[in-house]
Amino acid sequence: MPNLRAIETFVKALEGGSIASAARQLGISPAAASQNIARLERELGTRLITRTTRSMALTEAGERYLARVAPVLDELEKAQSDLSLIHGELQGRLRIACMAAFGRHVLAPLLPAFTARHPRLELELLITDRHVDVLKEDVDLSVRYRDVLEPGMSVRQLVSVPRRLYAAPQYLQQHGSPQTAQDLLGHACLLYRRERDGRLMRWPFLRDGQRADPQQRIAAIGSDIDALTEFAVAGGGIVWAGSFIVHDHVRQGRLLPLTLKPGRKGLLQFDDAPLDFFACFRDRQYVPTKVRALVDYLLLELPQQTKLS
Repeated sequence: MPNLRAIETFVKALEGGSIASAARQLGISPAAASQNIARLERELGTRLITRTTRSMALTEAGERYLARVAPVLDELEKAQSDLSLIHGELQGRLRIACMAAFGRHVLAPLLPAFTARHPRLELELLITDRHVDVLKEDVDLSVRYRDVLEPGMSVRQLVSVPRRLYAAPQYLQQHGSPQTAQDLLGHACLLYRRERDGRLMRWPFLRDGQRADPQQRIAAIGSDIDALTEFAVAGGGIVWAGSFIVHDHVRQGRLLPLTLKPGRKGLLQFDDAPLDFFACFRDRQYVPTKVRALVDYLLLELPQQTKLS
């Protein structure tokens, strides 16, 4: 009977689109992963995958074999997860993908207490703003904000975070403090460009309840919100950011939150809608015990974070 590790390598390679992807997921070298698949093909006496230097494709036999073994392997992984608490301990690898700023400022500081409770868990953090394919990259849980949720994802809201305009005291002393949304158009605006799709995140202006896109005076554009925040701290302009990013700067007086007066009918207003973060699951039908435990922990601990208010 073929070796289970070889079958796992074969399935992971097809899920991830490459042998290198399977190797990363399994923590082995690409050469070892390739040898596992070759060994499986020898034991089965048939070619499962046709490979070139740039691509791989299933043979007819490979398609039939994958259809049979992939569900079995999935059930084995679920069974292992469900048994992880049989001795009162979560165990195994838990791979988490998270938007960069939230992962850096909020998630990472919370996780040591979770791992202290579950020392047999092996956490792997993928902290990035690029698009993450949870299946191909074998991610157990991803944390995303509302704007980048994909249709059909199984999600659970974790926390709602205030998002406001901030500027350094020296900037406001030199340029004055904007009183209305209309005033913002005359100020140096720091805008964020989303890494995952290159979209420029313009500020949420409204006119009579409808989204408006007035011409802003852009002082700088950045793909890292922390860098834009430091730009603002140095007096370079006004930044629009989540409270968890600027918390320490505000507490120490390096940045001040701006409060705008409501605009009259027909004039610009600024929409201070919060930033909602969600736990996103790779399988809506089955959530492993270790993933449920982490989400429950985050739901309990996140509201206690003063930096989120």
